[in-house]
Amino acid sequence: MNGLELSHGYYETYGKAMLENDFADVLPYLAVGFVGSGSEHYGFDDEVSRDHDYEPGFCIFLPGEDVVDRARAFQLERAYAKLPKEYCGVKRLPISPVGGNRNGVIRTADFYTAAVGSPDGSLSVQEWIHIPDYALAEAVNGEVFFDHYGEFSKIREGLMEMPNDIKLKRIAGNLLIMAQSGQYNFVRCLQHGEPEAAQLACVEFVNSAMKVLFLLNGRYMPYYKWSFRALQQIDSVSGLVRKLSFLLFADHHDPALAEQKCSVIEEIASRIITELQARNLTNAICGDLEKHAYSLNDMIRDSTVRNLHILASIT
Repeated sequence: MNGLELSHGYYETYGKAMLENDFADVLPYLAVGFVGSGSEHYGFDDEVSRDHDYEPGFCIFLPGEDVVDRARAFQLERAYAKLPKEYCGVKRLPISPVGGNRNGVIRTADFYTAAVGSPDGSLSVQEWIHIPDYALAEAVNGEVFFDHYGEFSKIREGLMEMPNDIKLKRIAGNLLIMAQSGQYNFVRCLQHGEPEAAQLACVEFVNSAMKVLFLLNGRYMPYYKWSFRALQQIDSVSGLVRKLSFLLFADHHDPALAEQKCSVIEEIASRIITELQARNLTNAICGDLEKHAYSLNDMIRDSTVRNLHILASIT
């Protein structure tokens, strides 16, 4: 049972009755779910990751004190703390008296401030440009079990996909990095007799390629530990995952493998260029990712965003 399933089961078994029986007056203003940082919120936790933060628990999201006052929030905290200490053979973790817990009673504004730096999810153009993909992924992952008030889900839905111009800027920047690292520097590093630098070039290429694939599929790339797991869930790119993995694992000390890596880099570039052309996101007609990066950047409607350095949104 992964953390998300454990959380949902614990809520249905104990939390739901507690809220309905003892907090019927504020229930219409609450949201309950399991969202935030950690592999368990993506459904990626396993036996290894369960040495920390694995417990039966859930989040109760509250609106501001003008709707649910501090006294009622405190009563909710105490009721949550008194829920059974074990579920399905898994024990709950001690509740920290100074906060920092991932589960329990949380103000919606506090959650989103911690996640994206804004209590209501409103982000300026500059904030959108600089916020990392993994932070956005943490803000919208997991599952909302119910939201009677709608405030939490409205903010969540507003963050699900970044504004199109910001997305294009981020794709353009990552295309340029792919061009520099994969199509240019990888071979040059090998020619210089620097296999370590060549491998770093591969890592840069793979990282940027993955970000592009996530963005083209309306997803945010999570923290690097879970990025390959998450990419494998996108059916349309399943054929590229093995190629990206090859670039990281294959030993380019072998000239034949080094040459094969060059071919794989061009295969991945070609697949992405074909997708860009199919979506009318580039006017360039060539295999050079750098030219496609600048062509895509020219598609940005907001002149302020378009005229920023092409790497301005790279995080």
